[in-house]
Amino acid sequence: MMTPSITDWPTWAILVIGYLIVQRLGELIYARRNTRRLLAEGAVEHGAGHYPLFILLHGGWIIAIAFLASPALSPPFLLLTGFIFSQIFRIWTLASIGRWWTTRIISAPHFPRVKRGPYRFLPHPNYAVVVAEIALVPLLLGAPWVAGFFTVLNAALLWWRIRTENAVLTERVG
Repeated sequence: MMTPSITDWPTWAILVIGYLIVQRLGELIYARRNTRRLLAEGAVEHGAGHYPLFILLHGGWIIAIAFLASPALSPPFLLLTGFIFSQIFRIWTLASIGRWWTTRIISAPHFPRVKRGPYRFLPHPNYAVVVAEIALVPLLLGAPWVAGFFTVLNAALLWWRIRTENAVLTERVG
């Protein structure tokens, strides 16, 4: 059975993939602005070596979905609901960390640790969103092997990144 091209997808599925692309690009713009400001305030980037791998992972994930997914005519309700809740959690996470959020590890000892919003309960809530999203979206769009493959790659990268980030965060105030 051939995978339908994205132009044959139902409208709901095109909206999901379009949202993801716009959301990721918007985050990169927001992160770049925050990164520049934090560096100007005396911050330093840590773990820069793994950053290009995250760009490849997320870009490859979206491309794999776009070319290999085979969405149903109507979205699976539970998966769509999970995706919507993950995006609400993402907004809460970004609003809670605000000016400190970047896609890189940018830090300085004089920066405070964020302890509001989901950061009261989880040390890395944005990574929890990404873990959920990398699994949910391909499943939602009929590409289970994409979910499995990219979940494994993401887990390996997050293992590396969280270790680096945790070491950096121990230097922060509070």
